[in-house]
Amino acid sequence: MHRYDPARQRLAFGLAGLAGLVDATGFVVAGGYFTSFMSGNTTRMGVELVERPALALAPLGLIGCFLTGVVLGALIGRRFKGRHKRVLLGLVAALLATSAALLTAGQPIPFLGLSAAAMGLANNIFARDGEVTVGVTYMTGALVRFGQGIAARISGQSLPATRGYGLLWSALALGAASGGGLCLLAPAAAAGTACAVALMLWAYAFRVER
Repeated sequence: MHRYDPARQRLAFGLAGLAGLVDATGFVVAGGYFTSFMSGNTTRMGVELVERPALALAPLGLIGCFLTGVVLGALIGRRFKGRHKRVLLGLVAALLATSAALLTAGQPIPFLGLSAAAMGLANNIFARDGEVTVGVTYMTGALVRFGQGIAARISGQSLPATRGYGLLWSALALGAASGGGLCLLAPAAAAGTACAVALMLWAYAFRVER
């Protein structure tokens, strides 16, 4: 995070918030599965393979959709180098808009698949030389760096490489809380809000890449 200018850091925080919003919505719609947190889906898949094998197809399908999004996002990022943020965010917004429409029409399974694919795409927005530099949909690494920064400060040292990760985690948590709150009204409202947020981030990406 510390290697990016403030504008790109704000974009990363926005993406983390979007991921939390989408994940919370998917969690409610899917009854306990995730659209961006694939570690959670993997754990559930492992447990269900032993206890109720048929149910393992749900997290496995979400993992497959997410992975498809990652692969497509990486290929698109290579093709549109220098403009990949705006291109990928445009696609993320389009997928989330389609998924929201499907959920409104009473089609939760396609909604979940497209949402997971959108989150896979989103992980390529902060990438360099084919490698992710900021993970915007998973926060274990961010919490580790945040904790390392706290330890450094307690020891009286400065560790610039850990700056910003606490805010990144907070953005995802705030997005998840927002998604959960909107789902109390209607999951479709949360899905529509995610689409609107993605469109705002897409517009902001033009400014960042200029």
